[in-house]
Amino acid sequence: MNMPSKLQSATEPFSGGRVIILGVAASDCHVVANQLIEYEPRASGFNVINLGACTSVGEFVNAFQSHPDADAMVIGSLIGQAYEDLKVLRDAKDNLLISCPILVGGNLGVTRDQAAKTREKLLALGKDLRTGGCGGVTSAPAPTPVTELF
Repeated sequence: MNMPSKLQSATEPFSGGRVIILGVAASDCHVVANQLIEYEPRASGFNVINLGACTSVGEFVNAFQSHPDADAMVIGSLIGQAYEDLKVLRDAKDNLLISCPILVGGNLGVTRDQAAKTREKLLALGKDLRTGGCGGVTSAPAPTPVTELF
């Protein structure tokens, strides 16, 4: 399995292809799953703009502004702070600072109950258009399905 040798900067121009913006929520420094998630879309021909860990909503907005043709934004969170980190996404969508679909996944809480409550709060920011498995990326409680918010 060949892993990408160089990550593309969010400000680096490219030519052609489909684009995914990928990152980990602001208070989360878990980068291993982020690197693993990047592999499949890149191998499938997507240009993956990987912002890495501890990515603020402002950085996601800046990445989208640099790549307004992005097909989707994928945000991971493993420590249960997803809602606090991402609650201003609604403003970014309402103000047309991000117009592509936003998918959030990972361990949204340290317990199943907390994860379910966080998922509901995140869904209140947008709407649940699609869910699917996100794979077990940690040994914490069962990962929350990937949820398309907007």
